[in-house]
Amino acid sequence: MWRLECVPHKLQRQCSSSLEDFKHKRREYEKALRKARKDQQLISKRLIRDILEQEEVSGNSESLSKEQADELFQRIHHSGAEKVIALRSVRKALRQKEAQQVFVRLNSFVHVLVGVFSGSNAACQLEAAYCLLELSQSDEASIALACLPATPYLLTFLSGQSPKFTELCLNILGNLAAEKQAVRKQLLAQGVIPSLALCLQSPHVAVVEAAGYALSQLLQGKESSEATVRAVLESSLPSHLLRLLEGTSTSGIGTMIECAWCLHYLVCSNVDNGLLMAQGAAAKCSSLLLELGGVVLKDPAIPQGLQLLISPLLRCLGNLSASHGQECRAYLKDGRILVALCAFVCHFFQQYSFMARESLWVLNNLTAEDAELCSTCIHLNLISVLIYYLPFAKGINVMVLRLLCNIAEKGPEYCKKINQQEVLQAVCATLIMADPEVVQLSLELLWMIVSSSCQVSSSLINKEGLSALEALQYNKDKEIRVRAAYILDHIFKPGDASCK
Repeated sequence: MWRLECVPHKLQRQCSSSLEDFKHKRREYEKALRKARKDQQLISKRLIRDILEQEEVSGNSESLSKEQADELFQRIHHSGAEKVIALRSVRKALRQKEAQQVFVRLNSFVHVLVGVFSGSNAACQLEAAYCLLELSQSDEASIALACLPATPYLLTFLSGQSPKFTELCLNILGNLAAEKQAVRKQLLAQGVIPSLALCLQSPHVAVVEAAGYALSQLLQGKESSEATVRAVLESSLPSHLLRLLEGTSTSGIGTMIECAWCLHYLVCSNVDNGLLMAQGAAAKCSSLLLELGGVVLKDPAIPQGLQLLISPLLRCLGNLSASHGQECRAYLKDGRILVALCAFVCHFFQQYSFMARESLWVLNNLTAEDAELCSTCIHLNLISVLIYYLPFAKGINVMVLRLLCNIAEKGPEYCKKINQQEVLQAVCATLIMADPEVVQLSLELLWMIVSSSCQVSSSLINKEGLSALEALQYNKDKEIRVRAAYILDHIFKPGDASCK
């Protein structure tokens, strides 16, 4: 590789190999960029306090002593109305983190609670379930493990007659599954997969949403790829998830959010994306994103929280296009998905910049190896929309530059067309930014555009880009110096064949 100890005003042709190295590095980085995203979902554990009475918790500001906890525990052993009152007091006390630890450390407290939960007194059973719900809300893994004796009963009650009680059990299971691998392993062995499949077919919207939540928590574990994910893929769950992601579904936005996150965890596990593709995962995601893109374009005042649905759908489509690009892009040739993605960028970039990045990431994946979609971007005049975001940081300008590089790399004709969108001046402005990655990508894009036409070289000389390039020859980053010098060498070299 050519090495540069000092930087002259012009470089010799031998540095062309360095440019190829730079391009190769970007392509390798693009591959890494297109890999699965496994960010945690944006919904926390559930408590469902809206179905509980909202009375003031007595003594809520004071710590519960062991003696007080022991007294409440003893009252649970009573019968009749006093037992229900005692359980209600325990449930309210369990809203304190310190009290949770105190109760769990009491000898046989959880076993007694599970005994009441599995009993025949409906009122006591419901209060015991609320107590388990409060415990499952804890972020202490030890408490989740302490609740393990309740899991077989929770699964059994999923086939009960009361939708509210089923919903309650599902949310307890989801909360517990989020904390510990041992809980997820036990649930898998106890048959949680077929139980959740049945719940996803329930006529009750709240039950279906809670089942989606429990499944999403189950799929988040690091060990899920080989155990839970494979069991889910071999079941009827994927077909139910995709059915519930219909735009015309009556299951509600909450259910669609949970199902979308479940699908995201299945896709990014990369256990068997071919199976998901065969079942129509890419078609379903792209169809729903098109519908949501239409909503955003028609009415900027979209419902609060809609990003929780759009985000996992974007990740699913982005990951599927990375692993099954040709099959995935077959659903997208009409270009409408590109318009929808740009609509998300425009709508979310101020309030939810991560959503703009997600949308640009999918655009990057779709255009990386597809000249037809690159042409569609140009034909639909999306380039002028995207270059507006070059001045913005938080990774947005980086993703825009990568997308423009994808298009320019397809050849001189593509460079000519994107340059007609006045991209040159916008890119020259990014040369003076502090982020080295932005500068490097800007230089690479400039080189592809400049080397495609001598007229472009002349226009660059007449713009502020020339002074920026000259200044970059003194940059501390060696790669940046080489790129800038090579572009200047091309501009000033007399008798260049491209300019004859």
